[in-house]
Amino acid sequence: MKIIHVKEPGGPEMMQMTEVPTPRPGPKQALVRIAAIGVNFIDVYFRTGLYKADLPIVLGNEGAGTVEAVGPEVTEVAAGDRVAWAMSRGCYGEYAVVPAAVLVQIPTGLDFRTAAAAMLQGMTAHYLTHSTYALKAGDCCLVHAAAGGTGALIVQMAKMAGARVFGTVSTDQKAHVAHQAGADETILYTKQDFEAEVKRLTDGRGVDVVYDSVGKTTFDKSLNSLRPRGVLALFGQSSGPVPPFDANILNGKGSLFLTRPSLAHHLLTRDELLWRAGDVLTWIAAGKLKLRIERTYSLAEAAAAHRDLEGRTTAGKLLLIPQ
Repeated sequence: MKIIHVKEPGGPEMMQMTEVPTPRPGPKQALVRIAAIGVNFIDVYFRTGLYKADLPIVLGNEGAGTVEAVGPEVTEVAAGDRVAWAMSRGCYGEYAVVPAAVLVQIPTGLDFRTAAAAMLQGMTAHYLTHSTYALKAGDCCLVHAAAGGTGALIVQMAKMAGARVFGTVSTDQKAHVAHQAGADETILYTKQDFEAEVKRLTDGRGVDVVYDSVGKTTFDKSLNSLRPRGVLALFGQSSGPVPPFDANILNGKGSLFLTRPSLAHHLLTRDELLWRAGDVLTWIAAGKLKLRIERTYSLAEAAAAHRDLEGRTTAGKLLLIPQ
């Protein structure tokens, strides 16, 4: 089977295609023939060495496909099942051995590409809007990168909860995408000061929560955009990690709350996984939640997918199609 691996941390050119024997599943594992792979910033973080892992690294934390075989002690799935998963690294390839406990059944009528595009970003949007800061009617939130794969899903879930939603975007085209997702207001951060716009739109109060996947370049103004006792959910760092700072800043700006959550810590039990994935996939199948698949690439084009993702030239999900 073909895989993409990284022998040394670095740029997209460090991803190399190679052939290895197709693995066999061990206890509590399933072998999945992969139909679609989600491309995410977590893959970039592992590729560059920002997130540590033993080398060589096989990237890929999200996929969908068909179970080919299962190992001993597997009760969750069987050969022939259509499944999807997230947060199990190693799926930039034609096959992957995946812990059976992280696999979920794909609902009838949902295709592999949609399922692969939904899992990581969909469940991230779910835990942010349902657990990190559980939005309710009347709340007001700011979503950075609101036209991106995760951002647009956060916008939609926020509107489902009855919240007022502001979204930052870089271009007029992306503003249109964010509006289509349901954003009440879009802020073109390349031309506008988003902090000043948030204060204007809220009559000086600030928002209840900021969902920030950008990190370094937005951090200070995100804090300044919050109301007293507001929450900054810093769930990514596409512009780089936030430097160390004095925690007293949170007090001075209004007894703010800062959290750096991850999806893995919101999937601690299979029941929690089935809740989040079940909501996301069911909403998509019912047409309540819309996915935007921006572009697909062959497995050999993985480096191009990373360049496009890092260049922020896309407004939606990127997928690798291995076969």
